[in-house]
Amino acid sequence: MLAVTNLACVRGDRRLFSGLDFSLEAGGYLHVRGENGAGKTSLLRMLCGLSPAAEGEIRWQGRPIGELDEAFRQVVLYFGHHNALKDDLTPLENLRLAAAFHGQWLGETQAFDLLQRAGLRGREDLPVRVLSQGQKRRTALARLLCSRARLWILDEPFVALDVAAVDWLAGIIAAHVGNGGCVVLTSHQEVLIPGTSGQSLNLS
Repeated sequence: MLAVTNLACVRGDRRLFSGLDFSLEAGGYLHVRGENGAGKTSLLRMLCGLSPAAEGEIRWQGRPIGELDEAFRQVVLYFGHHNALKDDLTPLENLRLAAAFHGQWLGETQAFDLLQRAGLRGREDLPVRVLSQGQKRRTALARLLCSRARLWILDEPFVALDVAAVDWLAGIIAAHVGNGGCVVLTSHQEVLIPGTSGQSLNLS
């Protein structure tokens, strides 16, 4: 489904990586590793079409992602370092707004259910600004529970999560992969995604 050929990244006068090749089939999982500054975030932004590559090509189902344009944006979900939440809105409002942004209607009852599954019972109607960092992260990650995207690009999704939340998120990722989705993620933590063997890519 996702194929990367001879990919290179240059930032300023520094070449972060080059000659990068890998592919993911349906149900594929790739863990990108590397030190800070190795180009992990740059790679993920290239994979979802947010940043251009210095060299090489990225294809989705055999076609360059640049040709797919809006069609590709409909199948990819990018989760970056920032939670992308509006502090004055509640978790409920944030989740429904995120769904609407991706062209999906999410009812209030369904949104409440998803937030409770994310461990936010009793906090659904509080302003996000009063939540802890872990609770804000769970609010942001709750969008994965209603995502219809086939390809998830996750940049350090386990940051600020406690042990229980790490297990919860690992289970969500495992379910997505088990249903034929694709996941590319970065993480400095050693996290076990149950039921998946996955691939590992080291940037140096």
